[in-house]
Amino acid sequence: MATYHFLEARQCVLEQILAARGVPGVEKVSLADAAGRVLAEPVCADRDYPPLARSIRDGFAVRASGFTGSARVVGEVRAGEQFRGEVGEGEAVEIMTGAPVPDGADAVIMVEHVERSGDRITTTRKVSPGDFINPRGSEAARGAVILPRGKRIGFAEIAALAMTGVTEVPVYLKPRVAILATGDEIVPVEAVPHEYQIRNSNACSLAVQVQNAGGEPVILPVAPDEFEATRKLIEQGLTFDLLLLSGGVSAGKYDIVERVLLSLGAKFYFDRVLIQPGQPLVFGRVQGRFFFGLPGNPASTMVTFEIFAKAAVELLGGQCSVNLPILYTRLATDFRHKPGLTRFLPARLSEDGTQLAPVPWQGSSDVVAIANANAWLVAKADQEEYRAGDWIQVLIR
Repeated sequence: MATYHFLEARQCVLEQILAARGVPGVEKVSLADAAGRVLAEPVCADRDYPPLARSIRDGFAVRASGFTGSARVVGEVRAGEQFRGEVGEGEAVEIMTGAPVPDGADAVIMVEHVERSGDRITTTRKVSPGDFINPRGSEAARGAVILPRGKRIGFAEIAALAMTGVTEVPVYLKPRVAILATGDEIVPVEAVPHEYQIRNSNACSLAVQVQNAGGEPVILPVAPDEFEATRKLIEQGLTFDLLLLSGGVSAGKYDIVERVLLSLGAKFYFDRVLIQPGQPLVFGRVQGRFFFGLPGNPASTMVTFEIFAKAAVELLGGQCSVNLPILYTRLATDFRHKPGLTRFLPARLSEDGTQLAPVPWQGSSDVVAIANANAWLVAKADQEEYRAGDWIQVLIR
């Protein structure tokens, strides 16, 4: 089995999913319920946008040719109405932002750039055709695709749908994602654990991550460290569109997940990625379904989902493209780490996004530190030391 750098591993995931995915089913939802869904059909402009040339500033509409710096105001037009007449040479119509440009006018002079006395305006500004006018069809011509199939619907897309009069939206069905935590030490969230047990927080956090990626999470019962019981639950998980396993993929005596998957005929694309946390990550396919074996520590589970499994959920949900939100910002304090692996560490990004500070933590099981972070600091495998003020990568959370 293969070991990859994290970008190579992510590319492997994208290529395998894209090569094998079918076309998801389609349903229609109301405009009010469309946010977060993926368009199953392109949306086209039902008319020119804007349908008429309109002013983009408050000011005065004039005919640029022959304009000598002075004009007589012959009327007014507001957004939502049209001027009944034509602007001749030496004439102006007071116009508000968004109002249709009157016939005969081909430029707008901003109100801040004129002096008005009675019905006359004067300006020292040069006036050229097209000044402060949004021409008809300049945003979108009638029939043009304004939202492509496979586009995830956010607030801006909702605005475009509403603008074009779409009240029922064809969207792809959400991929159903099975979440299977493994390990004898895992107990239900509502249980009172012994000191040697932990509550099933990974399944809960993964469910939120799946929802945020556009999937429908289904949490299965915890799989004990026993071969046949784990095999039965994995087989149940393989009836879904994607299976996420948490834990049981390291090299320990009771880490049996890979052995169970092999017994089912699994093909593994990789079983190790050069990152920390999350190094023993498994990705493969069995019985026509993709699966991820995510490491069991909370930080490992969260990080590996965001980098790898999130893209799989998005693509299986019909999205035409996905992105990994890694950006650059300045480091707020000195920082060093052991080179050799790319590290994703909890950090706090300042409100203005210009400073990143590591959050002290006790390792990848430290949920408290992760919850107090709002980003992941990305430390390069070949750079041991960073100084305050250095540029550093950050994975936005």
